[in-house]
Amino acid sequence: MDTKILYHGSSQIVEFPEIRTAKYNKDFYYGFYCTLMPEQAKRWATRFTGKGILNEYRYIPDSELKILQFPEMTEEWLDFIADCRLGKPHSYDIVEGPMADDTIFNFVQDFVDEKISRAAFWELARFKKPTHQISFHTARALTTLEFLKGYEVYD
Repeated sequence: MDTKILYHGSSQIVEFPEIRTAKYNKDFYYGFYCTLMPEQAKRWATRFTGKGILNEYRYIPDSELKILQFPEMTEEWLDFIADCRLGKPHSYDIVEGPMADDTIFNFVQDFVDEKISRAAFWELARFKKPTHQISFHTARALTTLEFLKGYEVYD
């Protein structure tokens, strides 16, 4: 399996990633979230104050982990995110796929709240630019990450 460089945007250096519960459910439920896209992680890091830390990790896949991958936005992806947003946990160590960015997040929430139909969701979502996220949901999954460096970034 190939190693990859992943990025995590934060307000601080995160040498030792951990899974934290948040006040709201994320796309793939609680986990430690990274991306292959440094610009996307930079947006995460700088979204509140205009300044943040871009953390880099080497990801070394472990074939014994339970991994779910969504190469693109699909019906299965939408249903999985809807379940996670509703607080339904899953049994995967790692989940990878497109991110429901701010705009897509609103569409997903409208779908979850039954304000729009499935067909309306796909019509609204189809013109959005690609995103990527990979989330780590167990302590064993976090052992696949090796911290490389963290550095300041600005928007």
